[in-house]
Amino acid sequence: MIHVHHLEKSRSHRILWLLEALELDYELVVYQRDEKTQHAPASLKKIHPLGKSPVITDGDLTVAESGAIIDYLLQRYGQGRLQPAQEDIHAWVDYRYWLHYAEGSLMPLLVMQLVFGQIPKQSPWLIKPLAKGISDTMSKRFFAPQIKQHLSVINECLSAHGNFAGPWPSGADIQMSFPLQAVAATQSLEKYPAIAAFVSRIEQDTAWQRVVARAGPLTMPGQ
Repeated sequence: MIHVHHLEKSRSHRILWLLEALELDYELVVYQRDEKTQHAPASLKKIHPLGKSPVITDGDLTVAESGAIIDYLLQRYGQGRLQPAQEDIHAWVDYRYWLHYAEGSLMPLLVMQLVFGQIPKQSPWLIKPLAKGISDTMSKRFFAPQIKQHLSVINECLSAHGNFAGPWPSGADIQMSFPLQAVAATQSLEKYPAIAAFVSRIEQDTAWQRVVARAGPLTMPGQ
């Protein structure tokens, strides 16, 4: 039996979405963040030493990292579903690109933006104005332009194809779901209609709706 070690306000909703899309049986093991620190509980480290989520166990196997989990589940249980055939080399390369791009390129920017945005809130009152100035400058000069460039590329891809690669929802679509849902939760997508349509398509997907019914709605750190 597959067990999904699911931490609230984490990226593990997309693993649940994949399991629901594949119609696989699984057990959900839920962990709550510390109210003050927002850190995962120590009990999660018993599953994986980094104490991060998502992580799954399948028999005597433990698999961490979203991309690795998606690869594992599709290779072992997918039976060719939710990914392009290797014979379609262009679609297969696009699939691999977006599968790794989500965590390799886009999420680091979003996480850094979140961290810098929290600095003024966590600073002593005496230096709050200085901390806010640093945070605002980093956002204006670095994060906002970089994220805008990424979103423009993503929107162009989705405008042309509707999703990232292969049949809906492909493993790449599932991997890209969290960062784009995070963007949708923090800013307007008026300038990125194809991304808005993609996020809406996730919410309307019957497998995703089963995830929400079982694990609750997706919430983001800081919410």
